[in-house]
Amino acid sequence: MFNNLIERLFKLQQHGTTVKTEIIAGLTTFAAMSYILVVNPGILGLSGMPIEGLITVTAIAACLGTLLMALMTNYPIALAPVSYTHLTLPTNREV
Repeated sequence: MFNNLIERLFKLQQHGTTVKTEIIAGLTTFAAMSYILVVNPGILGLSGMPIEGLITVTAIAACLGTLLMALMTNYPIALAPVSYTHLTLPTNREV
């Protein structure tokens, strides 16, 4: 039942893939992107923001961005906050 729902929702057979392949690809993508959960809060934490909250909001932003990309465009693209855009926050503070 789950496989049929996922197949119909994402048209996997039409794209030449299976539910198993997509699950493995998703886990691989998560493993490759998971560094952002450490890097982004680490950079933003230099500005004085609490690390715990930064980790949480980074994870939520990555999850929501990826789900929106999947559900609205039907593309297998994972999205996460980009850490280099935040470099201005901790480096522009007064020392």
